[in-house]
Amino acid sequence: MKLFALVSAFALCASVGYAQKSKDIPAFGKIDKSEIELKECDFDKNAEAVILFKTGKFVTTFTGGNIFSEYEVHVRMKILSEKGFSHADVTIPYTSYKNQEAVRGLTAQTYNFDASGTPTITKVEKNVVYDKKIDARISRQVFTFPDVKVGSILEYKYAIRGAWLQDWYFQEPIPVVLSRYSLEFPVDLEIYSEQFGQYNVETKTSLKGNSNIHVHTARQLPGFRDEPYITVDDDYLQRLHSTITAFTVNGIRKNYLPNWPQVINALMEDEDFGIQLNKNIPRTADLDATLKTLKSPYEKMLAIHSYVRKNMEWNGYASIWAIDGVKSAWKDKKGTSGEINLILINLLQDAGLNAHPVLVSTRANGRVSTNMPDWRKFNKVLAHVKIGEHVYVLDGTEKFTSTKLIPIDVMFSEGLVIGKLKGDTWGWEVIWDPAQTFNHMTTFKAVLNENGVINGDATITSTDYSRVERMPVLKQGKDKFVSHYFQANNPHINIENVEIENEDNDSLPLVQKVKFSHPVSESGNYRYFSVNIFSGLEKNPFMKEERFSDVFFGANQRYNILGEIELPKGYAFDELPKNIKMIMPDTSITISRMTSTKGNKAWLRISLDFKKPIYAPDEYPYFMEFYKKLFAILNEQYVIRKDDAVAATN
Repeated sequence: MKLFALVSAFALCASVGYAQKSKDIPAFGKIDKSEIELKECDFDKNAEAVILFKTGKFVTTFTGGNIFSEYEVHVRMKILSEKGFSHADVTIPYTSYKNQEAVRGLTAQTYNFDASGTPTITKVEKNVVYDKKIDARISRQVFTFPDVKVGSILEYKYAIRGAWLQDWYFQEPIPVVLSRYSLEFPVDLEIYSEQFGQYNVETKTSLKGNSNIHVHTARQLPGFRDEPYITVDDDYLQRLHSTITAFTVNGIRKNYLPNWPQVINALMEDEDFGIQLNKNIPRTADLDATLKTLKSPYEKMLAIHSYVRKNMEWNGYASIWAIDGVKSAWKDKKGTSGEINLILINLLQDAGLNAHPVLVSTRANGRVSTNMPDWRKFNKVLAHVKIGEHVYVLDGTEKFTSTKLIPIDVMFSEGLVIGKLKGDTWGWEVIWDPAQTFNHMTTFKAVLNENGVINGDATITSTDYSRVERMPVLKQGKDKFVSHYFQANNPHINIENVEIENEDNDSLPLVQKVKFSHPVSESGNYRYFSVNIFSGLEKNPFMKEERFSDVFFGANQRYNILGEIELPKGYAFDELPKNIKMIMPDTSITISRMTSTKGNKAWLRISLDFKKPIYAPDEYPYFMEFYKKLFAILNEQYVIRKDDAVAATN
């Protein structure tokens, strides 16, 4: 992949050494008594480990149009419990493509202390540090601290030669006592920094000779705790994003930050992106024969998408590039997500369809700022196909998402459509279709026998994203699927048999037919049971009183439970849950329940609809309270009793 003209104006190489430490940051190897005696983190009591300090420094000089830069990191942490041992594994990512960056000066060691505080130092030897290639562009240096125990202090430092500006994360999964990031750059460069997160960060700026110095410091940051239904950590972690916006050469100021048309133009001229769309990919005879029989654009799109999904194997690397070229990947029937999806777009265009690349950032990669033109924030390219007024977003690597569905990992995000700059074939689009939902229906017919055991048959119909969610588990084996979806959330139920229908047809719902039995609770002449079985809503995930991140479901949701319950002779319904309808204050969630009886039979219907996929933290108090009531409705008990005459004979 060639560097864009906007980037290649600069040559990146090493020039600077480690900077002097601040007064509140001790030198490497100098351990304070308070660090040795530390037993717990006072602002995050349950932490298994704590980062005592974490510092980073980006130092750059600018001479004659060339940038010389280096990125330095120094970290010290303490292990507080055995659960913290996993933090002894360290990963250092860097750009290995064409030797753009290189890790140097890595030093790491473990400190253990006896009762008097005398240290035993165990160094990380060079032979246990290894490089792991992630893809054609990115590598990682990986190592594990030796001799780690509860009470160990772990310390490491390194520099990355030729490093480009990158985000600095003040917050980590474990608490951070002090985090500091410094930028030192010549006055001829202009750098803009943007803070993300809710915690206070102190910023100081100064001038040292011909260099600007910006120092950002945050203190006592609690560990980032993963919350259910979060988009991705990066969207909420306290971090700093910096970018070079302009530079001055010979007294002339030049804007360095490109606009989106410039980014698109550079992409379309890049040998590993746009040029690949014009490559002549030889179609196989069976695909050609299929396409000749099809007339409608939709049928052609369906056939090409299906063919690529069936015949191309994803190697697990997410990328926007075709580093080895689409022809090579097509020949090998294997490639990165970039190679596979550029092949897909190439074939779609060759078939006469209105198809373009769309750059996306998946949910796991975090949000992209449309105000900061930068292709590096995208981690995937997909096919954007317009047929009439309908837009389809296709991923050739996704085996379980049908052509009609937007891939769930980009649903409710924004994508940059790459097209001709003259006209309306390029620009930002919201990737969203409210009609595409998690659709889950449970129907059952059950009979309660005189021994207090319910025997029943249930049919679970998983449609659209509900199907997509279940398919990867099903492909791991039926036993694991049954355990995960039917037994884990219903431990009191005996699963006697499960039959699966439509497993190999992604255009149809996944139908799961379950034969089950379970005992009911009993107290005197009364018996109790709940009808919330196999619904996917057996447990409330939102029990915490506070939340700092959005609740993100990814798509709208629809759940239905329909059932029939038959009682044995001599028993009657003492109390049925009342008919009810409850609506969220903003009307985004509704639940309704209807029940009826005739003789010894009861019928019920519960319907639950979510009409938006995301709830902001300031909505959480109402959302949490609504969820408590929602689960009270779902789990409300049916009460039955023996007839007095029957009870008297027992």
